Amino acid sequence: MDDTTDKLRGPDGTGATEISARLAELIRTEIAAAGGLLPFDRFMDLVLYAPGLGYYVAGAIKLGRDGDFVTAPEISPLFGRCLAVQCAEVLERLGGGVLLELGAGTGTLAVEVLKTLEHRDTLPDRYLILEPSPDLQERQQSLIRERIPHLAERCAWLTRLPRRLRGVVLANEVLDAMPVHRFNIRDDGGINEVFVTERAGAFLEVTAPARSPGLAEAVGALQAVGFAQVPGYGSEINLRLPPWMKALSGALDAGLVLLVDYGYPRPAYYQPDRTMGTLMCHLRHQAHDDPYTHIGLQDITAHVDFTAIAGAGVAAGFDLAGFTTQASFLIGCGIDRILSEAPDAFDLTPGAKQLLLPTIMGERFKVMGLTKGINGALCGFSIRDLSGRL
Repeated sequence: MDDTTDKLRGPDGTGATEISARLAELIRTEIAAAGGLLPFDRFMDLVLYAPGLGYYVAGAIKLGRDGDFVTAPEISPLFGRCLAVQCAEVLERLGGGVLLELGAGTGTLAVEVLKTLEHRDTLPDRYLILEPSPDLQERQQSLIRERIPHLAERCAWLTRLPRRLRGVVLANEVLDAMPVHRFNIRDDGGINEVFVTERAGAFLEVTAPARSPGLAEAVGALQAVGFAQVPGYGSEINLRLPPWMKALSGALDAGLVLLVDYGYPRPAYYQPDRTMGTLMCHLRHQAHDDPYTHIGLQDITAHVDFTAIAGAGVAAGFDLAGFTTQASFLIGCGIDRILSEAPDAFDLTPGAKQLLLPTIMGERFKVMGLTKGINGALCGFSIRDLSGRL
């Protein structure tokens, strides 16, 4: 680890090397408590979210030039302006309400959505941000006070889901960072689980018959419909989705949950030639597939199975309002009109291309809408609804 990385990532004077070492020791303790085999989803949970030590909570610079990756709100303000159009449509149908953003990153999306809704005279009663990272909360608050100080009092930060919401829940690149179980298929057709163990001070993965509750059953359900059957095939599965979606449904009385992430419908997710799954790590804008290095200092993600999202949502009481590509969603929200009317349209054009081009973000990222108590089609899914592919 270079000195620059250590300086960038040291919260409260604590350097990255020390934070990483502490986190590694915590993981070793959990491996020992688990009898030497720690389920991968627990390893991923600790690496990303261990209090005070995990990647998302330890004060690391994650987004932008000095971070590890860039998300759509940082690429172009057009992204937030388009999401605001969809939010406005729902708020108008509800006769008002609140917005809740899950994991607000730098706060850039919140700023752009609020500015646009103010311009449209459709401001929410409150803009709530559920953010588990104290460091990110401070950065978000600072940006909002700097960019839209007159709207700062309308914002509030939470560490758990509220109750009895009416409005819109925004989740941009949230689901890809949800811990997943990993599995592979044995030569005899049985289901192995990926575990993390330690040897000579290093973390590495081993496989053993599935033991995490529900994993063998969930993979068996995939096999029953033709997926994950070939010996040697390996992938991921998110067992946390159903309880997460149930909690979200319990929090939202009426409105829209808008999910934006990279992923596939199930037939593409578990296609036979994707034999190693989709797990990916990001460090300094470089992608690689080794989650056992740079402990706590790199992002670990898995693509989203949008069929699983839709199934968990409907089971939790939501209606599937639509599923489409990011490009189609943004076009449905009027990105061409928004761009043409912007005084700085020329400067915004390169960012618009990144959001829309199929080879960059336009087709790789998908958008799903789940609703409760909302009647009628939504503008974001009016151009091209791919729900039939789920």
